[in-house]
Formats: sequence, C-alpha cells, structure tokens
Amino acid sequence: MKIGSVDHVEFYVGDAQQSAFYLCTAFGFRVCGQAGPETGQPGRRSLLLRQGGIDLVLTSALSPEDPVAAYVARHGDGVANIAFEVTDAAKAFATAVERGATPVEEPVTHSRCGTEVVTAAVLGFGDVAHRFVQRTGDRDEFLPGVMDMIADDPDQVTGLMRTVDHAAICLPAGQLRPTVAFYEKVFGFSQIFEEFIEVGEQAMDSKVVQSPSGQVTFTLIEPVTDRKPGQIDDFLARHCGAGVQHLALLVDDIVAAVPALESRGVKFLRTPDAYYTELAERLGSPELGTEDLRRTNVLVDQDHWGQVFQIFTQSLHIRKTFFWEVIDRHGARTFGSGNIKALYEAVAREKATA
Repeated sequence: MKIGSVDHVEFYVGDAQQSAFYLCTAFGFRVCGQAGPETGQPGRRSLLLRQGGIDLVLTSALSPEDPVAAYVARHGDGVANIAFEVTDAAKAFATAVERGATPVEEPVTHSRCGTEVVTAAVLGFGDVAHRFVQRTGDRDEFLPGVMDMIADDPDQVTGLMRTVDHAAICLPAGQLRPTVAFYEKVFGFSQIFEEFIEVGEQAMDSKVVQSPSGQVTFTLIEPVTDRKPGQIDDFLARHCGAGVQHLALLVDDIVAAVPALESRGVKFLRTPDAYYTELAERLGSPELGTEDLRRTNVLVDQDHWGQVFQIFTQSLHIRKTFFWEVIDRHGARTFGSGNIKALYEAVAREKATA
C-alpha cells in the first residue's frame, strides 16, 4: 500500500456555506467546487476549498436521514474523513480490509474528459474514515462528474498555507496502543515519537505515527485515568468519543503568517511573557528572533534535526472541540519534547480565561 500525502480532509458541518465563509475570510481559502443533488449527490451538499496544497471539503446534510446529519448531531462540526493519496485505490482498499479495516465505501471510478479518479474508504478511528484516492489526468479536477469546478478567483490569497502538516487525535483511555497497532498493521505507518505529559494534576499519554512517505502524520493522545480529568477528557465528553482535536497547517514564514491571519480575523491563544524570558535558558537562541516570537505569541521547540515553531487558534466551535494550528518547521521532523506540553498548557490557558 503506497500512501503519498493527504489528498483532502472532509468536514461534516451543519452549514457548509457559513463554514466556507469563515475559512475563506479568515484563512484565505477559496471555494473551487461544489456538489449536491444537481451533481448526483442527493441528501447533501459539499463545497471544495483550496489553498496551496490543501484541499478541504465541507459537507452538510440536506435531509435528516443522511449520515452526515447523524454525525453532526452526535459530534458537532468536525473532521469526518482524512483522505490518502494512493497509486491504486482498489488495491489499497482490498489490502486494508484484508488487514482488518472496516469497509465504508467500495471502490468507485469517476471520470470525465480524460480525467479519472478512483475512490474507496475504510474506517479509521471513532467515526472518522480514510478515503483512498487515485488520480489520473487533470489534478485540478477534484471529483469528475460529481464535483462541479468553479473558475479561479483573480483576487485569491496566496502564500499563507502550504499543506496539512499533521492531525492531532483524541482517543478514549486504553485506546492509544491498539490504535497505534491498527495504523501499523493496516496502513503500514510507523511510530516515530512518544511522550508522557504531566501538567499539574493532569496527565496524558501520546504517540505519533507516520506513513512511510513521511507525508501523513497523526498525533494520537489519550487521557491518564488515575489523574485529575483534563482537556482530553473534556474533548471526549463534548465530542462524544474519539475525534480530531486539531489540524496543523504548514507555513513557510510563521512570523509573517500570524499577523496576516490576525488581520483577517483569526484569533490565536496568548502566551505568557515569562515563556519568552525563559527561552534562552531552555533552547539557547531560537532561529527566529525572540522578540518576533514574543510579538506574535509563537511557541518554539526543537528535536535532533532542528527547530519547530507553532501557534494555536482559539476554538470557535460551539462545543470547543476543534481548533487549528499553524506550524513552521526549520529542519525539525517530529515534535520537540515540549511541544505537546505547550499545546496542553495553551488550551488550559484559554479555558482559564474563558
């Protein structure tokens, strides 16, 4: 099974138009395609948003009988499918099912004017599926015969976001190791990092798995039950089970990207000034200037290969279960030992000031 990059991420949402308006206005995405009853998709409507190498699909139910409606009723707006680019979707599907994955969508071929896309899907974690996508021909054509494409916007924003760096996934207690084993067996992922995080009376355990291509990375997190309940427990309760807590979007210059996003209305978490006062002792001199990091509230950590810079948005989700991360890698391949803890503490700060 040859998994390349993240082909697209599909959200199930209550109102695709409203969600698209926010992502286009605040993050600079643009609407590039639409699907619905008029394109052979009864019961639901989807919008395709693009920026850089990121494709997001926002799907809303048009009837209460559609499975999208059941997902939103249970979880609220959230990630329902993380799609993988593959060389052979039918073979990937058959292999995954043979290795123990639950089938969700049998292989289907979509074609038009020389472009062909083959898709199939299996269940991943919780109610989140993984769609295998095999593309031949015009790669700008997202799903021929199903998704009608829209002409490019001459005023589109460019240069903010590049690609999906990773997804952070919250799991119920006891599911971390079985989930790691599942991704290793079914998809051929490898565990590349692990961390036990303690913050006050709370604790969580995490492991990072990655595809052989290095282009699909999941941070898997579970709460530690013999400690005081914390934000992972809160997520699981509000989301009603396992799910994607955040998506990290990779940028080339985070110090420039953060003010640009803030000017468009994105709200980021604030970092205590003491964090930057202690940076020199903890990391020495960061590759990006300390005062620039302080001004933009960007966090920094490092691994054996380099440094990684990140910042987290405030959650605008009604259940406070999903948010975004902006990340900039300077050689770092994984997550420095302080980054997951920094995320945990950042969310705790938001809760304390809410």
